[in-house]
Amino acid sequence: MDVPGAERGWVDLFVSYAGPDRPWAEWAAFELEAAGYSVELDVWDWAAGSNTVLNMNDALGRAGRVLVLYSAAYFERDRFTVDEWTAVVAERPDAEGRRRLVPVRVAEVKPPPILSPLLCGDLFGLDERRAREVLLAAVGGPVRPSDRPSFPGAAVSGVGGGGPRPPGSYPAVWNVPRRLAGFTGRESLLAALRQRLTGGDRALVQALHGLGGVGKTQLAVEYAYLFVGGYDLVWWIDAERADLIGEQVSALAVAADWVEAGTVTAVAADAVSRRLRGMSRWLIVFDNAEPSDELGSWLPPDTGHVIITSRRRGFAGVAAPVEVDVFDRGESVALLREYVPTLTERDADRLAVALGDLPLALAQAGGLMTETGMTVPEYLAELDAGAAEVLAAGKPVGYPVPLAAAVQVSTNRLAGEDPAAVQLLHLCAQLAPEPVLLAWFDTAAAADVFDQPLAAVVGARLAFRRSLGRLAGFGLARISDDAVQLHRLTQAVLRDQCSPECREADRRRSELLIVSVTPTNDGTDPASWPAWAALLPHLLALDPTTVGPKARSTACNALFYLLMRGEYRTALPLAETWHRRWRAVLGPDDHHVLWAANQLASAYRFLGHYRQAHELTEDILTRRRRVLGDDHPNTLSAANNLAIDLRDLGEHERARELDEDTLTRRRRVLGDDHPHTLTSAHNLAIDLSNLDEYERARALAEETLDHRRRVLGVDHPDTLASAQNLAIDLSNLGEHDRARALHEETLDHRRRVLGVDHPDTLASAQNLAIDLSNLGEHDRARALHEDTLTRSRRVLGDDHPDTLSSAHNLAITLRALREHERARQLDEDTLARRRLLDDDHGNTTGVRATGRQREE
Repeated sequence: MDVPGAERGWVDLFVSYAGPDRPWAEWAAFELEAAGYSVELDVWDWAAGSNTVLNMNDALGRAGRVLVLYSAAYFERDRFTVDEWTAVVAERPDAEGRRRLVPVRVAEVKPPPILSPLLCGDLFGLDERRAREVLLAAVGGPVRPSDRPSFPGAAVSGVGGGGPRPPGSYPAVWNVPRRLAGFTGRESLLAALRQRLTGGDRALVQALHGLGGVGKTQLAVEYAYLFVGGYDLVWWIDAERADLIGEQVSALAVAADWVEAGTVTAVAADAVSRRLRGMSRWLIVFDNAEPSDELGSWLPPDTGHVIITSRRRGFAGVAAPVEVDVFDRGESVALLREYVPTLTERDADRLAVALGDLPLALAQAGGLMTETGMTVPEYLAELDAGAAEVLAAGKPVGYPVPLAAAVQVSTNRLAGEDPAAVQLLHLCAQLAPEPVLLAWFDTAAAADVFDQPLAAVVGARLAFRRSLGRLAGFGLARISDDAVQLHRLTQAVLRDQCSPECREADRRRSELLIVSVTPTNDGTDPASWPAWAALLPHLLALDPTTVGPKARSTACNALFYLLMRGEYRTALPLAETWHRRWRAVLGPDDHHVLWAANQLASAYRFLGHYRQAHELTEDILTRRRRVLGDDHPNTLSAANNLAIDLRDLGEHERARELDEDTLTRRRRVLGDDHPHTLTSAHNLAIDLSNLDEYERARALAEETLDHRRRVLGVDHPDTLASAQNLAIDLSNLGEHDRARALHEETLDHRRRVLGVDHPDTLASAQNLAIDLSNLGEHDRARALHEDTLTRSRRVLGDDHPDTLSSAHNLAITLRALREHERARQLDEDTLARRRLLDDDHGNTTGVRATGRQREE
């Protein structure tokens, strides 16, 4: 047969298989090579990090035939295996009617109809000799045995042997717990574990660690069953109590017939060590172990493989750590549908989200729903009403206790060892299931946030680290170098198991923690954004509608951070909810109510809802003047924002009058160089430009830019806003080269400081594109306009005024390039969208430059 690619290195066979069937693939490849065939197998022949798709293409091209290992996993449609077998089936048979595809079944599965006519052998359920005969017959035709066949049903030989045995046959020395029938997922982790164990060097001892309930034990069990063909001895040791390991090692020596029953432990252990040192095909599993010198003394020689499962990470120098995390979403959905086949993917996904992809919780939920017929909405409602009760129902197969009981037992044991760690645990249970930065605890301790004994432990670094280690050791938290993190279900169980009084005390303590670590910058400076991003999920978990005054201030600044970051659509519903609920409780004139109203009005403004922003800001200004007086900084902030709203609505003369008054007052109250004074000067320059007073506007913009560069720095967002404002004035005065240079510089700065998709960055891009058109560089202008329009639609929405402005300016450039039909279509769409808007949105042909104000 003429096979493409054969000139690059012909091989007799390429083995095509699904990830879970890797043991079969390795066994088959070994046996075929022993029989004289050249074989290509991905895990043997493809370099790590190489392009899998290209490797697969090349392998199919240079292989004389393709050995296909049929299983249920092999025919799953989202696997590369589908591409492999369909590509080979699509080929025409050779002159003798033979196809390249050589199928064998490694599990009981019915192949797709198109493959049904092809005869295939079955390897599963056979002993090694018979399986080898079936494999070689499938590849090379039937052969007669050269030796007398073994008696059917004879036990597989115990210790020793050469290549891999057929998967599914067990060595005589074997005591692994029963395999979990519904085990699903973890393919990449199992493959990586196999790769590390067979990679040589110091990778022969692997320590699986992770939160309680992530399935470390089930993973080790599955590995043992999946790769049993590669071992002549597999022994399981329950290592939770180190003092009981010795008798289990003695049991291994007896089972292997190395010592007599009743031999003292020391002698039996020595026999095990000596025997294993002379072997290589063995696996020992220490399940649920604790890091200790005592465990290290029981580890066998490094001639075989060792797997340790533990909730702790402390096996440095003993084993290579392998973190076992929660399922990915696809694995969660697959497991739930294994339990409840009638579940839709959408419902399974909703359930997986609520359960945080924790394998124990998923298995527990699937079992409970199967047993009771409970629907997903019913289960979620029960989980929300009382997580501890729901997660105490039923013990999933393969797990010792339900999740709620596991959390309770671990917490009780922790309380006996480390009361401070329990205080820390309950404090974190009130926060979000996101990382809680360890640096926060130093700050909070200085603010006298914690009660004893936690206060004393946080103040002593070594003691604090030991408490964190105990949290991880009991599987209650994940600890990294700089953070502690609880799973959402662990949090829910801990909250539910507390009394209402205890829960409220924990919540208030957590609130004090968040207040103490509030960033000093309100979000204006992008350097503060990572700190705000880390804090925000925990603030939201506390529900700012129910917090005290200090936390309300944190919440208002968090809204401003979101606005400064350009996350307008995230900020809007939060601001609406907080403002409405605070107003109902505190009244319309309360400081925090008006502060939240200010942030809400800003969200309306940035999203193009100018009438709503105007009405709200006008009310804020009226109340501020009455409560605080005309010259209070917060009153002047409201006046500044109202002028912006007037300008957005096209009332430029009224905006100029208000900005002039605000600037005069701010110069008197705050001084010429105060950032708020410079904001008023910046906004007045925009008013002058809108009223065609370009020379006055340019002079004031230049002066303001110089001041801001000196006071705030060249990269401050307000400085960059002034640079953009001046560039627009230069363009209005016909100085297009200077305008283009300043817009290019500003765009570069904004991309670096704010990011390529920030609304301010898009404004700079649009203004630069306008300058390019003015200079006749229409092709460059068109490319920049198109990119900006695409980003604006994604970030701001199709109907946002800035998006419509971007579309309008692109149409102008298209006309300059004589693309009249496309320009007409774009203009018609833009006009239709503008007519759908309820209000006059003012100037939508350029880009607005607005001042942004915070309140103290």
